[in-house]
Amino acid sequence: MRSVVLGLFLCTVLPLINAGCFSAKRKSDKFCQDVTDKTWHPTGSVWRNSKCFDCDCSSDSMKCCEAMERPVNYPEKCQVEYDYTTCTYELFEKVPCSATAGVVGK
Repeated sequence: MRSVVLGLFLCTVLPLINAGCFSAKRKSDKFCQDVTDKTWHPTGSVWRNSKCFDCDCSSDSMKCCEAMERPVNYPEKCQVEYDYTTCTYELFEKVPCSATAGVVGK
């Protein structure tokens, strides 16, 4: 039991967060195209795309930054599950799969 608690603690405390931004040249004078969703947005607009990037269409370029933190360097026994509708993630300890199955045959 003690190791399970320690494992869960390490899964939640050890991850380091890696966030990033990127810029893209505009393809139009009046609009920016989201590189992820391929949607068009007018100059001066801001939006969040389907992969949780906050984007800004300025007069000369488009800039997008991750709005969702992404864990890195977490223990191998942990796994991450992303929820792109809420831009959150959950980190939890993997559960070993062990099952016995009967064999059917002649």
